Amino acid sequence: MREVLLPVGLATGIGSLPHDDASDGVRFALERLPRLPSAPSLPRRSGVEGMIAQAAWGIPGVSVLPDGSLLVDEGAVDPEVPLTDLGVAGEPYVGLRTFLRAVAGRVAPFKVQLTGPVTLGVALHAVGVPADRAFAIAGTAVTARVREVLGAARRAAPGATPVMFLDEPGLTAALDPGFPLPLDDTLDLVSSALASVEERAIAGLHCCGRADWQAILQAGPQILSVPVGAGVADHAGALAAYLERGGWIAWGAVPTDQPLGESAEILWRRMMADWEALIDSGCDPVWLVEQAMVTPACGLAGLDVPQAHRVADLTANLAQRLEAQALALGADLGV
Repeated sequence: MREVLLPVGLATGIGSLPHDDASDGVRFALERLPRLPSAPSLPRRSGVEGMIAQAAWGIPGVSVLPDGSLLVDEGAVDPEVPLTDLGVAGEPYVGLRTFLRAVAGRVAPFKVQLTGPVTLGVALHAVGVPADRAFAIAGTAVTARVREVLGAARRAAPGATPVMFLDEPGLTAALDPGFPLPLDDTLDLVSSALASVEERAIAGLHCCGRADWQAILQAGPQILSVPVGAGVADHAGALAAYLERGGWIAWGAVPTDQPLGESAEILWRRMMADWEALIDSGCDPVWLVEQAMVTPACGLAGLDVPQAHRVADLTANLAQRLEAQALALGADLGV
């Protein structure tokens, strides 16, 4: 695993925002979590900015409808045929393009996010593509999109370190009976996509629910993005080894599916409960602090804009607490 060179105590976003104007969404991303701003997707602006629609855009034989749903010509889909639209000039990437214009010339890190191949493969299979072809096409499409998006990011800000998360909610079902791909093949698919990211950026993997974290770590992310309370303490041995190798954890510490209180204190205690369980099982407390960042648990498109502001404020507050802990431990905070 390549070393992750990021400052301690970062906060960043996860995927979508509720804004229907791209400039407003990008301004939110840059102002609310400025140390590691995240390029937004804006599914309320357009249905084709949804995560599946973005990922499927340009796959031969797959039409992305205005509401973001997919229409498939099964006979035309072929993993050997390249995407018909590799550019980020299309309608699904308005939020990304607006963000990259706004960070032009930036030298501090920033984050972008793409749907991962397992989740895309599950979606293609659900609309009628046979499983073997669905996942092969998904792997090819995601790898091509990784190259294109990171190429655009490098052109916009050649002095910055991009961070790219692959969003893989499909991994929550990877061990379920009847999942359409064997576990080893599932992990190989994710691993190949992460390797294509790591050639050009820091490679993160986001999974928004409970999952077999020990298995998921085998895919090789540099940053594992995991919701607080999602069972990571059940895999403390694997997490300890991952941290020892230099892996980072992005803690999804601010819920996006329940009411939020006035204080960050209860959210901090919930995150510390996960940490205490990991420390009790052998994880190094210094590595937990030094190799951590804070995020919302998931994207914010399901909220209204004032709620999104509240989530961002709480995320920033928790990151400040994390930075204070690092200072207390004498950690090198980076830049």
